[in-house]
Amino acid sequence: MSSRRSYSLRARVAAATALGATVIVAALGIFVALAISRNNMSQLDRRLETASSVLIANVTAAASFLPNLGDAGAFAVTIRAGSDVIISTPTRLPPLEPGAATVVVDGTAYRANTSPVPGTDSLVSLAVPASEARDITVDQQQWVAVSGVLAVAAAAGLGWIFGGLAIRPIAALTQYIGNSTPEPGPLPKVSGVREAEELAEALELMLARIAEAQAQSAASLETARDFAAASAHELRTPLTAMRTDIEVLTTLRPDGAQRAEILADLERTQGRVEATLSALERLASGELSSERDHVPTDLVELCDLAAQDAVRQLPGVAVLVESDPSLVIKGLPAGLRLALDNAIVNAVRHGGASTVVLAARRTGPGTVTVTVDDDGTGVPVPEREAVFERFARGSGAARGGSGLGLALVAQQAQLHGGRARFEDSGLGGARLVLEFAAPQD
Repeated sequence: MSSRRSYSLRARVAAATALGATVIVAALGIFVALAISRNNMSQLDRRLETASSVLIANVTAAASFLPNLGDAGAFAVTIRAGSDVIISTPTRLPPLEPGAATVVVDGTAYRANTSPVPGTDSLVSLAVPASEARDITVDQQQWVAVSGVLAVAAAAGLGWIFGGLAIRPIAALTQYIGNSTPEPGPLPKVSGVREAEELAEALELMLARIAEAQAQSAASLETARDFAAASAHELRTPLTAMRTDIEVLTTLRPDGAQRAEILADLERTQGRVEATLSALERLASGELSSERDHVPTDLVELCDLAAQDAVRQLPGVAVLVESDPSLVIKGLPAGLRLALDNAIVNAVRHGGASTVVLAARRTGPGTVTVTVDDDGTGVPVPEREAVFERFARGSGAARGGSGLGLALVAQQAQLHGGRARFEDSGLGGARLVLEFAAPQD
């Protein structure tokens, strides 16, 4: 693919200035050239008119020596009466009407002035070669052309000089962007050039976005590393147990009862691995979310949906909702629903609850609180903070859990500008309190 030749902005400014000057100088030059031509011809006509007045005043004396002047084309005088020539210089002019006119005699152009002789029907025609005015005009027009060329050259030079001064801020910004050091430093200050100021603002915004993206990428990478390390540590034990069970099945050939027990243990361990991987995936999704993913979400509606699904999936458990008719915040719908589901399942599976009550209320100008009360065994006070850590399990937790359910709940509270904590419940079990930031419009 052929590449087009590029030019510097300074050269373009100089060229544009020269082009503009050329157009203006050309228009003025044509106007001045025409004005010079008309002016010189007008001056010549006035001189001829003055000379004709003098000649007419002395026509009798002039008539005696005109035929002998031998003007050799320097001037011509012809006196006529009607169509008859009374007297003339060797260069004879043709019949002309009174006034100024240009005539050609023997191949030479003359500028003539014809005037009547008072008291007679005679006409006096006086002429000089038109080249007298034309030569002066050409000389003056040449000077105009030279002046125009010099003006265009001067305009191009000034455009180059002032263009360089005008684009200096842009050149400084370009040099800054081309700096390959990891931390190039602050943007150079520009003022007085609107385009350069707008470019600097755009660059600052772009660099801020790049820095934000780099920070997010670094945080995501760090999160991924933490997930990988934690996953490897947490999954190593169940995978080792599964491998041991498989080796027992293949090498020791256990009887029917032992085989059934080993297969049941394998099934439980497989479920634990699957639950751990699923929870890790959800944690990763939460860590990678951004402010752009937050949308207006009705917490009461989410509580109703979570309660309905829990009743279907957990037979024998009563899940109630006590809240205002509607409570909208800006958040992650999927994340908030995940937190509610995990809170209910944790109360039933690990707390042994048979009744769960969800309540969502605005508790301050910029805070919304969701509480999950249950009638289960509760959470011991010393464990109420530790259970929110990843892979942490309470002393009363049932077997087979991943240790990530409450970590997911705490993560969603943090992503929504709040926190999660446990308190004593009026139902006799535990109360999970989720606080969310919800500024009022």
